[in-house]
Amino acid sequence: MRTRTLGTTGPTVSAMGLGAMGLSGAYGATDRSEAIATVRAALEAGTTLIDTGDFYAMGHNELLLAEALRGRDRDGYQLSVKFGGLSGPGMSFTGVDCRPESVKNFLAYSLTRLGTEYVDIYRPARLDPTVPIEETVGAIKDMVDAGYVRHIGLSEVDAATIRRAHAVHPIADLQIEYSLVSRAVEAEVLPTLRELGIGMTPYGVLSRGLLSGHWAAAPVTAPGDMRALLPRFSAEHVEHNLALAEALRRVAEAKGRTVAQLAIAWVAAQGSDIVPLVGARTRGRLGEALPAFDIDLTPEDLAAIEEAVPPGAARGDRYPTPMMSGLGVGN
Repeated sequence: MRTRTLGTTGPTVSAMGLGAMGLSGAYGATDRSEAIATVRAALEAGTTLIDTGDFYAMGHNELLLAEALRGRDRDGYQLSVKFGGLSGPGMSFTGVDCRPESVKNFLAYSLTRLGTEYVDIYRPARLDPTVPIEETVGAIKDMVDAGYVRHIGLSEVDAATIRRAHAVHPIADLQIEYSLVSRAVEAEVLPTLRELGIGMTPYGVLSRGLLSGHWAAAPVTAPGDMRALLPRFSAEHVEHNLALAEALRRVAEAKGRTVAQLAIAWVAAQGSDIVPLVGARTRGRLGEALPAFDIDLTPEDLAAIEEAVPPGAARGDRYPTPMMSGLGVGN
């Protein structure tokens, strides 16, 4: 596995990160044994960066990772943890809490559930509109000074917020959705990151399956699958969006690759400061994704990919309307 460094102050990590949210059921039922085996297979393949959130299945994800990582050399992997997302019973989203006292409380829970003495990158999951970002980052800085956090990250914020946060403490990376069908970051956010020396750990690189090459244009019916709420998977938009994946398939097959591999490789090719998070839920999907990081795309390849999936070609927002207002950038 190749490595990349997150910005000028962040850690050196594997070129691929494992996004762990789906291991705890965000996209329908999961098999615990297979989830743990997938984490361990990723580690064996050289993946070192693992991303989670304390609100993923209300702590289930952190506990699952603790089991999967038990007995591993703590210096052999990096944990990226998001906090601040609030949910009620039934997993209903109820808001964001990034008050300084909450930051430290959430971190204490995460350290306990994960069974670790420190978190490598700690970040608010969303901007709390009631709390200045300087106060939130200042609280995390206290935890850096105390040795409980190694680096500070951000998630889904705009360029102005990035600048304000970075003025308080160096930011290692921004986690934000970025894929062939979600490119809003390119206008202002990505240039700002590069100006300030901040890395990016994009999630949704396969647009939650739309660009996987395995999705069919059928209603999402599995209990607990959040895609049933996402506009891009609605009956109104899904067939159009899957036609983009089929156009990408023709380019991929010409190179002897899968749709997923080419979509991941495109994100990785956008800069050495970018470390894509792949949300593989099984060893099979992980095994398909890993070769993407050995693909070196030529200018001709990149042109063919963007011709198949032009900027702005997808239909539908990436989140339901109430959740779009909390994002730093749109689609």
